[in-house]
Amino acid sequence: MKTLAIIGASYLQRPVVERAKEMGLRTICFAWPQGAVCKELCDTFYPVSITEKEEILRLCCEEHIDGICTIASDVAAPTVAYVAEQMGLAGNSYEAALRAHDKHRMRVALSAAGVDCPKFRVVHDSRFTINGLSLPLIVKPSDRSGSLGVHKIERWEDLAAAVETALEVSLAHEALVEEFIEGREISVEMISCAGTHYALQITDKTTTDAPHFVELAHHQPSSLPAAMQEHIFAITRKALDALGLTSGASHSEYKITREGRIVVMEIGGRMGGDFIGSDLVRLSTGYDFLEGVIRVALGETIHPQPRALARSSVVFTAPENVTCSAERTGYIIYQNDEIYKQSVGGNTDI
Repeated sequence: MKTLAIIGASYLQRPVVERAKEMGLRTICFAWPQGAVCKELCDTFYPVSITEKEEILRLCCEEHIDGICTIASDVAAPTVAYVAEQMGLAGNSYEAALRAHDKHRMRVALSAAGVDCPKFRVVHDSRFTINGLSLPLIVKPSDRSGSLGVHKIERWEDLAAAVETALEVSLAHEALVEEFIEGREISVEMISCAGTHYALQITDKTTTDAPHFVELAHHQPSSLPAAMQEHIFAITRKALDALGLTSGASHSEYKITREGRIVVMEIGGRMGGDFIGSDLVRLSTGYDFLEGVIRVALGETIHPQPRALARSSVVFTAPENVTCSAERTGYIIYQNDEIYKQSVGGNTDI
């Protein structure tokens, strides 16, 4: 029996733990016990922080794992890559994972490759300058997700407080101040195997307004014209190559302006959260994204063949003044094709 290590054990990792078990794999999870719902699902659980890469590497060597992965976790992705690289397993390089994790390094790599992304300045403390940028601006931590610490600034007098907040929540105590891009929000879901990038789906997004832009709904497939979708897939492949991401899932976020400018906001070397990767891709295309991620982690070759199957969405409930994803209170996932519901036993994952 092959052994799969999974970094993280929160509800975010539950789908991949369950799918791995269905595939007959032995599963090991690493995480702090608090909130570790996968503790009772996996075969072996280690109460180790997901950032303790050396300790996790030691334990994975003792366990003789065959593959390692995570889904929907930016913080866990570098640890996954580090262990895979050190053990000679399939995965992204550690340097590539760091570029995808750190928005500053990401911006530098994408800009150097000619991929359009917002103009920015990096800030490390209260003494900063932002020459060349004009209002409105977006302030965000360089290494967090879920809209945590993100603010839109329309008055110069609000900038310092927003920067201080972003620095406080950043793990590296680093913030980005960047130009605000007005436009339609989408994400691109892909999976890579040995450097080949397979397009799976484009997701249309609904978010709150300024200042926090919390995501409230995701819809697949996108209503964008087919030609534009192919163009966006091509941009994404170029961006993934620029970051050096070669293995596993990726989640790329864009804004499309009224003038047709397609701007990369950020790219994660992991599956999209909010059930985008774990549920919506399967419901809209029939492709088992979770199984694909697992097989790539085990060093297997994949040839995804997603198809236009049905519309699928996740819609979140949230308080009126929600400031980050963690404050949302509930959700519903739906898929609108009755024939497909019957083919999977009527399970619509609500």
